[in-house]
Amino acid sequence: MSDRHKVVIVGGGFGGLNAVRALAHADVDVTVVDRTNHHLFQPLLYQVAAGILPPGLIAPALRGVIKKQANARAVLAEVTDIDLEGRVVAAKGPDGRPLALPYDTLVVAAGATHSYFGRDDFARYAPGMKTVENARHLRDAILLAFEMAEIATDPVERAEWLTFVVIGAGPTGVELVGQVAELAHKVLPRDYRTVNTKEAKILLLEGAGAVLGPFPEKLREYSRKKLESMGVDVRLNTLAVDMDDESITVKGPDGLEVIRTRTRIWAAGVQASPLAKLLAQKAGLEVDRAGRIPVQPDCSLAGHPEVFALGDMVALNNLPGVAQPAMQEGKYVGKLIAGRLSGDEKTEPFKYFDKGNMATIGHRSAIADAFGMKFTGVIGYTMWGFIHVLYLIGWGNRLGTIYTWARALTFSRNRGHRLITFDDARSFGAPDDGKRAADAEKRAADAEKRAADAEGRAAVPGRSADDEERVAVPDAVRPVSPGAAPAGAPPSAPDR
Repeated sequence: MSDRHKVVIVGGGFGGLNAVRALAHADVDVTVVDRTNHHLFQPLLYQVAAGILPPGLIAPALRGVIKKQANARAVLAEVTDIDLEGRVVAAKGPDGRPLALPYDTLVVAAGATHSYFGRDDFARYAPGMKTVENARHLRDAILLAFEMAEIATDPVERAEWLTFVVIGAGPTGVELVGQVAELAHKVLPRDYRTVNTKEAKILLLEGAGAVLGPFPEKLREYSRKKLESMGVDVRLNTLAVDMDDESITVKGPDGLEVIRTRTRIWAAGVQASPLAKLLAQKAGLEVDRAGRIPVQPDCSLAGHPEVFALGDMVALNNLPGVAQPAMQEGKYVGKLIAGRLSGDEKTEPFKYFDKGNMATIGHRSAIADAFGMKFTGVIGYTMWGFIHVLYLIGWGNRLGTIYTWARALTFSRNRGHRLITFDDARSFGAPDDGKRAADAEKRAADAEKRAADAEGRAAVPGRSADDEERVAVPDAVRPVSPGAAPAGAPPSAPDR
């Protein structure tokens, strides 16, 4: 074993990878540990879900990315504990074997996951998209909906399969709903014989009063109008309050509404990795409402200058949860560690350089807020494409992405990655009759109980009509706990 300074980096995402690269010429041994063996370019993950790009172009193998960096190695494992006093990271391998990773300096860049705002039961009905597996799952679910509509003989059932609901109008939600609209209205109509995919009903729900909240009003309004022109029903100030296998209940300006649908996609919010809470407990700190751990101006933990946290899992200067802060923090922390080892004790606080925000809506339509100017349409789309290709890892992936875009979006207007098998489809199919009956009985029993409770409360002297109306509202439409955001509320930071 080398006696050089040991740096353990948890997470091979934007923050972790940039920290590894910044240490390329430092006299250290770097170990990057991740639950996956690849570096994921998450801004293009929705295109995997839409069948445009294959996963390999946006998720190169982590070992391949760092293979030329002699002082770095990758470990496929899941971190289970962090001993700040003993300076050891505990992990387990894919087969469950324990691993101990001692460190002199620790960098935790574990990212974020979905947030259902206290309604984790929604995850069963409305999957989110943070990993390659999530994207594949969504792709299969979307494609299956059209396949099931093709063989459905009941018009009501067919309408349910042809109804798609995306919850959350941040960048991920807007990009996903735009792709579903293009699939239904432009790509698939000629592929089916029994069903007219142009009849698909596509809804975008947002708890706030605008789509793409972090963007300037001009770009938000352009995005909303563009989505509506693509056939998307944009519902603002609308919350998801309940779900089952075949419907979603929403609460909008006009009250409660049940939407019959088999396909729901969650893009409403993010929550910091559980490692943020673990690290906070070990360091005697408190996480914020989004589960993020507070850090010092140099991204270190208070009382532990040898431990750094960065990216989506930290609260620092109200920075958004997008790729750029994580990339810049990773580079900064890597240089800071190298500087300390070379005797440079000067520590300038981290300064974020805002390079602007971008989001794509559909083919040849995107928005960009950069360089003090605002761009829409083809110009915004060209800027968006150039920047995203530039940040991909490796020229092979960059050229492969450009070629795939040209083939899928311009020349053939097809989606070449639409594979789904019968066995895959079975896992997404309608619930069996027994389960359907059981769910129906449970909903009926719950409704009877609420009605009985409401009748009992209404008999209390002095109770007003407003009180009776309030007690008759299902529990699901009430806040989960005092101060907790209702399901479908906008996240505290952008979702990417």
